[in-house]
Amino acid sequence: MSEKPKILNRKIVAQSSLFRVESMNLEFSNGVTRQYERLMRGSGSNGAVLIVPMIDEHTVLLIREYSAGIERYELGLAKGKIDDGENALQAANRELKEEVGYGAHKIKQISSFSIAPSYMEHMTEIILAQDLYPEKLPGDEPEELEVVPWKLDNLTELVSSGQCTEARSIAALYIVRDYLLKN
Repeated sequence: MSEKPKILNRKIVAQSSLFRVESMNLEFSNGVTRQYERLMRGSGSNGAVLIVPMIDEHTVLLIREYSAGIERYELGLAKGKIDDGENALQAANRELKEEVGYGAHKIKQISSFSIAPSYMEHMTEIILAQDLYPEKLPGDEPEELEVVPWKLDNLTELVSSGQCTEARSIAALYIVRDYLLKN
């Protein structure tokens, strides 16, 4: 299973301003062929960041914003795309200023993960932001985001409350909580 399938052909079958759907015909090492479709980033996309901003050693700053996919307001972490000319840390600090109203003197990439690797190309970089200072930049959000402090030792309550259901935010919070306990 270490040999990757051979790509016989690929083509874009649908496209929007955010995504492209690519059809791929693959041949596996045992001769079996399959057609797969995958959701790809839009052209010009450089990836994305998810920021875990710690206002103190125990408290993360979450944001409440409207989530069109589930048609309600949701608590989660600040996030955004990496713009041209930025690396992940620069993008994270910019998004933090735009969405949370803070910059970070200490910023570090902790991990990265995919959402659904079987059919999505997208990867997200998890960024830990510490030693925060107030700074607000204008962002692209249609309304002011509510910033909600939450204790990391209270993550079970956050998840069970139903206010935060985004798997990326939940996973990043647990990853950073464990990272901070070890360091």
